Amino acid sequence: MNEPFPIVYLVRHGETAWSLTGQHTGRTDLPLTERGRANAARLGIRLRGLTLGRVLTSPLQRAVQTCEIAGFKEPAEKDSDLVEWNYGEYEGRTTAEIRTKRPDWLLFRDGCPGGESLVQVAARADRVVNRLKAFQSDTLIFSSRHILTVLAARWLGMDPSSGRFFSLNTASISVLGYDRALSEPVIRLWNDIHHLEN
Repeated sequence: MNEPFPIVYLVRHGETAWSLTGQHTGRTDLPLTERGRANAARLGIRLRGLTLGRVLTSPLQRAVQTCEIAGFKEPAEKDSDLVEWNYGEYEGRTTAEIRTKRPDWLLFRDGCPGGESLVQVAARADRVVNRLKAFQSDTLIFSSRHILTVLAARWLGMDPSSGRFFSLNTASISVLGYDRALSEPVIRLWNDIHHLEN
């Protein structure tokens, strides 16, 4: 994109065994599936030619592998603030399983016992947003679903709980930017997976 203001590209990692089954994957360090690796390669084709000032990735292997397969290994910096939400006791469980004991459970309201609250995740997202807004060039980020949706909400100045309204597929691309001024942050593109279509 040829924009007058810096752009932030958000990439959710490729498919893992648990993203396929809907299990909450916070700190469990799963690799990509074969399809996840193939989709990461397609991401690379889609992202080829970008002029970037910085590439950031979660240190977890699903994000790192997506980053490397897409062709951004050399410039990438690992950022611990981009690690996925810590789901604590709910790690590896599906929402349906959790709701058998807590029928009204909502991640963005209730957080996770033994894990992180929304306030804690939002604090990490805010640190990333503050760094991004200080950059003078385009940035590419590889990370996971919920931290990226909270980051997007905070980019817009919205309550972090608004992240629950942003769906993200694996190997998707989203773009944050500005409208007519640096005081007008916007979402330019969200959850684009056209590069995965045959």
